Parts: sequence; C-alpha cells; structure tokens
Amino acid sequence: MPRPLHHSLLLILLAILIGCAGTDTPQAKRTVDEIFAEAKEAYEDGDWNEALAKFDVIKLQYPTSQYASEAQFYVAEINYRRGEFVLAAYNYSVVRRSFPTSPRAKEAMYKVAECYEEMMLPADRDQEYTKKAIAAYTEFQNVYAQDSLALAALEKIRTLRDMLAERYMVVAEHYEKTGSRKAAIVYFDLAITEYPDSKYYEQAVVGKLRMLYELARIDEAREAVALYRRTVTEPTMKDQVDAMERNLP
Repeated sequence: MPRPLHHSLLLILLAILIGCAGTDTPQAKRTVDEIFAEAKEAYEDGDWNEALAKFDVIKLQYPTSQYASEAQFYVAEINYRRGEFVLAAYNYSVVRRSFPTSPRAKEAMYKVAECYEEMMLPADRDQEYTKKAIAAYTEFQNVYAQDSLALAALEKIRTLRDMLAERYMVVAEHYEKTGSRKAAIVYFDLAITEYPDSKYYEQAVVGKLRMLYELARIDEAREAVALYRRTVTEPTMKDQVDAMERNLP
C-alpha cells in the first residue's frame, strides 16, 4: 500500500536534517580557510572589490575565527589604499578595540595616526587632523613605549608640532606685514608658549622682540631679550637680538 504523501515528505526532511547534522567542524574550518585564501589572493591582485566582499563574509559569518582580526585589518588596508582615510582610520580602530590581543593591533594603532596625517592640510589651513595625528602617535608611544616604532612616532610628533608652530608663525608674519603688531605679538607668543620645542621657537622669540621694539614697549622688550638668552641654546639670530638690545633706551 503506498505511503501517505505527508509521510514521504517527513522522511525526506529527516534525511536532510541528518545530513546537515553530520557536517563536521573541520569542514566548516576549511571553508573559512578557503574564503580567507581567496580574499588574500584578490587583495594581492588588486581586485579590492572582490577582496572586500570576501573579507566582509569572514567578518559577518566567522566573527570568532582566527581570521576575523585579519579580515578587519585588510578591510582597513583597502580603505587606505583607496584614499578613504576617514573610513580607514575607523576600521583600523576597530582592530584594536575588538581584537586587542591580535598581532595586528599594534600596526593598526600606528596606521590610525598615519590616516590622520594623510588628511592634514597646509599650515595656513585648519589643523584639526594634524592635532588628531599627534594625539594618535602620542597614544601609540605611550602604549608601545619599548617598540621600535615608538621612536618613529616620536619623530612624527616633533614634525607635526613644528607644523602647528608654523601655522602660528604664518599668521604672526601676516599681521606683521600688515602693520598689526599687537596681533602679531599674540601669535608669536602662542608659538613660544605652546611649542617651545619646535624649530620655529627662536624665530618666534625674535619676532616678538621685534614687535615690542617697534612699539617701544621697552620693559617687555628687555624681558624678551632675557628669554632669548636663557632659552635659545644654539642661536642663529643673535646678531639681530644684540642690535635691538643695544638700541633699547
């Protein structure tokens, strides 16, 4: 006697469930291995859309696999190579935040600073990203103080602080050229007080002294001379300072 249709369907469904239950973990692991290998191959071939799609599969479907942090890192790398620096900085940050013990965490942290550095504007423009880059390099130096990259981060910080000091100098010199000496003093002062370690420090002190001298603010000019003598250890503008000091009443 033929079996009822619904009974046959139940047997088919049971067979499917048994087959699925029989899928072992090694097979699933091999699958994520294969996806990652394909993603890396696409990345190295410059097929970033294909690579991005496969790395996203790993992030979404295998978030606890051994490849999850690598996938996140390579997504950030693709953003960086495309010039998508805001997105790259975010995705590098995710590596460190979500996978703090990953071997990629250190590199990702340094890369965040490099993203901000890529977005910096010239000295006469807004310096928001310069400041963010300095903060990111400083954080890296604090966290990985003994790492060889900490020295590179320190050099980056010095260079970027010079850029911020340069911005104040550009503004100060603009005011000096337009005859706004009091405004120029404000910006020379900012360069002096905020960036005493910059390569523009001596120029800033001499610039301030020059403005005070021209405004005949004698006592303040003498203080500026004293500051110069006390803090500039390798003077290159000493002759100018000497000449102004001799002519002070």
